[in-house]
Amino acid sequence: MVVLVVFATLVGCDSDSVGEVPGGRSASPDISLALEPQQMDWVGQKIFQNECAGRFQCLVHWNEGELFPSLGIGHFIWYPRDVQGRFVESFPELIRYMSQRQASVPDWLLSLEPFDAPWPDRANFLAASDSTRVAELREFLAGTQGIQAEFIFRRAQSALGAIIQAAPEGRRGAILGDLKALSATPGGVYALMDYVNFKGEGLAPGERYQGEGWGLLQVLVSMGAEPGDTALDRFRSAAATVLTRRARNAENAIERERWLAGWLKRVESYREPAPGPAL
Repeated sequence: MVVLVVFATLVGCDSDSVGEVPGGRSASPDISLALEPQQMDWVGQKIFQNECAGRFQCLVHWNEGELFPSLGIGHFIWYPRDVQGRFVESFPELIRYMSQRQASVPDWLLSLEPFDAPWPDRANFLAASDSTRVAELREFLAGTQGIQAEFIFRRAQSALGAIIQAAPEGRRGAILGDLKALSATPGGVYALMDYVNFKGEGLAPGERYQGEGWGLLQVLVSMGAEPGDTALDRFRSAAATVLTRRARNAENAIERERWLAGWLKRVESYREPAPGPAL
């Protein structure tokens, strides 16, 4: 097992029973990630800032040009009925995890059958944006940010072993070394958590443009060995390269014309936290 030790008491959860790890993937025995409470708070705040600029309204949102709403601090994807998207859906898995953690999930959310987003498209979502249900969902997500951060942490945990196994055999040793280096610092753990949440593990066959993926696996494979650069420096550079390639390969020009600049700004935040009283 990959042992990701959470030395933290998260908002809305305790340290005794952490529930089932999302995804259930196998993992490497040689990597241990650990965050102290204030470091976990810092990572959760960084992810919320990346996805929502810290704005309450953005906790339940539907981006222009997308076929699905995005929810929570990690902008977890939730597909409407009959929408078959290429990206890995994460909001249903989050709600299952939160139920295991005994969070007070809104009754109307639990009663959905099947568990699909109740708005068929962005126009219907915008028409319902001031409804009681949407307001209740935003309040729920605002009050459970700690459990959401834990879910993101554990998604990264459960992915690492499968990513190493999926890597080209000749690169596995180098990737394992880079993962060990990244896992040794708060900034590196933040980068791993955020990137998996942001662009996925890189394992799903559908998450490819022109045969090339853009997830964590692809970033790790693309990491070079620049003299004097830390693993986090090299991760940041590789992530920018992979995301630029994705935008270049995308059929939808919005990725190149509008989204890429924000993605590159995001990966620039993959740095160690500034020293201070909080850390």
